[in-house]
Amino acid sequence: MTAPQLLVHEHADNVGVVVVENLEAGTDMLCVVTADNSSFNLGVGDDVPIGHKVALRDLKAGETAIKYGEDIGKFTADVKKGGHVHVHNLKTKRW
Repeated sequence: MTAPQLLVHEHADNVGVVVVENLEAGTDMLCVVTADNSSFNLGVGDDVPIGHKVALRDLKAGETAIKYGEDIGKFTADVKKGGHVHVHNLKTKRW
């Protein structure tokens, strides 16, 4: 098995975390769900730095971001499936 490029903790998550350097737009990523070691492929629409998030489905402004099975914030802009998720389109609810 090839090393994954994106990790998702739970099947209910709507974002995953990039775990490789220099992920380029157009890459067909191998994504692994750590809860059960299942995998799927997803095309990434943007260049995404390691440690940043990618949308697993189309997401709308106002929706809640779910990572590690937890609410990590609210989308401030629509994000297409495979799109880069970071401070430009996601705001934490902590502050």
